[in-house]
Amino acid sequence: MTDNFDEIKDQEYSGDLNNICDECKEEDESVSQNLILTGFKICKSCRISKTIFPI
Repeated sequence: MTDNFDEIKDQEYSGDLNNICDECKEEDESVSQNLILTGFKICKSCRISKTIFPI
């Protein structure tokens, strides 16, 4: 029973960890790192631009 739960859980969260930025739609390794740190799926360059220009 727990094996089935783990498979469902893996399928559910596999879309969140695809390393594609929500802002610029480019793939980058820093997206998953920023998702863990800040809770937002943005790459390093988008994070810097959001910090400098927060609109």
